[in-house]
Amino acid sequence: MPSTMIEDAQHSPAFQIRRALGALLMLSVMMTVFWSEGASARSLPDFTELVEENSSAVVNISTTTAPTGGGAGIQGLPFNERQLEQLPEFFQDFFRGQQSPFGGPGNAQPRRSMGSGFIVSSDGYVLTNNHVVEGADEIIVRLNDRRELPARLVGTDPRSDMAVLKIDDGDDLPVVKIGRSRDLKVGEWVFAIGSPFGFDYTVTAGIVSALGRSLPSENYVPFIQTDVAINPGNSGGPLFNLDGDVVGINSQIYTRSGGFMGVSFAIPIDDAMSVFRQLRDKGTVSRGWLGVLIQEVNRDLAESFGLKRPRGALVAEVMEGSPAEAAGLQSGDIVLEYDGEDVQLSSDLPPMVGRTPIGETARLTILRGGEEMTIGVEIGQLPEQGGVQQSAPSSNNGGTSAAPLGLTVKSLPAELAESLGVEGGVVVADVARGPALDAGIRPRDVITEINREKVASVDDFRDVVASLPDDRAVSVRVVRQGRAIYLVMKP
Repeated sequence: MPSTMIEDAQHSPAFQIRRALGALLMLSVMMTVFWSEGASARSLPDFTELVEENSSAVVNISTTTAPTGGGAGIQGLPFNERQLEQLPEFFQDFFRGQQSPFGGPGNAQPRRSMGSGFIVSSDGYVLTNNHVVEGADEIIVRLNDRRELPARLVGTDPRSDMAVLKIDDGDDLPVVKIGRSRDLKVGEWVFAIGSPFGFDYTVTAGIVSALGRSLPSENYVPFIQTDVAINPGNSGGPLFNLDGDVVGINSQIYTRSGGFMGVSFAIPIDDAMSVFRQLRDKGTVSRGWLGVLIQEVNRDLAESFGLKRPRGALVAEVMEGSPAEAAGLQSGDIVLEYDGEDVQLSSDLPPMVGRTPIGETARLTILRGGEEMTIGVEIGQLPEQGGVQQSAPSSNNGGTSAAPLGLTVKSLPAELAESLGVEGGVVVADVARGPALDAGIRPRDVITEINREKVASVDDFRDVVASLPDDRAVSVRVVRQGRAIYLVMKP
């Protein structure tokens, strides 16, 4: 085409319209991108005002502990022994060794540690973790206006890892606003203020990852799990929601490296304030006690007990002289509700019982023999020291019985039954390949129940095994090293 014709086409009305439409389309795409980016930015929370409003009530806590005779001193370290143990082994060896600038085993130096806390009353009450101040001879609280005030220890509760301090020299101190942890939702934004590794007033943010977490170290605290960056030195500091209310106390981290790995745990403020009030008013903490050993209900156990889905807390053992025994609770019962609250996981039950006032009657909905029933239990006080006597089964040449389950059992000696606190049962002598081995039954276990039928002797064992159904799983109650557990066997 001649060049004059091309120029004429470019100046034609149709071409100009197409060109204008293309420009409008490009502008529309660009506006959509910019708008979406702006909307995304606007959807993220701004913590600046919240931090400004609340940081004055957050404190840094430093402690000094006099050296013990021959113990290793760790002087000047911005975290204590428990926090040191969270560091990689290389750093632990460095800080504790002869080459450590903080004092080796031969240097009996005062031990210094550091943590966080927050003021809950204008007259100077401060909440923090027990492990921050444990064993301290001197406690100094530093505010963000750089004042350093001595504090005394009012009381501690190692079960919840909480401590209450009192600043006696302060006047009209700033305080945090206390929220309600029971209103927290998984996925909502939270933020923390603390002193990780001694860096004062560090702010980190994230979301609530899970609620009601039970940790091996403490069954009576339904921890809040977050992905807020928490490190040694953050311990005892507050966890805030977007209303600026304290909803938890940062307490523990899960780590394999010694640092933050996206999993941290906080004590719910509802539980923390209950502990605070008891320590402030009485100096001690009382918790409700049911007196049972419980275990999780998995899919196979649910099937064997007649539940449509796994839920509840399975009672493996009822302690002698406990409120549960007085109320008639039995091993094999599954607690489905506690005072109207659903018990979905076994870990849900201990905090519910723990927060119940001593002497109050709680209503338990249980499953027993395939039927639901409700019983009342007068809650007692959790003993300071508890546990079950452990005793290894001794050999006995009583009658033996080989069963089609791959299981050989012997009669239970009277002295072993007494030491374990069981009435009847049989001792597992050998486990061959078969359903019993698959279920996890091991030699020296004491079997007291199969398929909800009591097993008091070898003859009982034979009769119960002979009548087992072929088409479903059955539960087996065994006592192992002094502890009762339920296993599931599929004949």
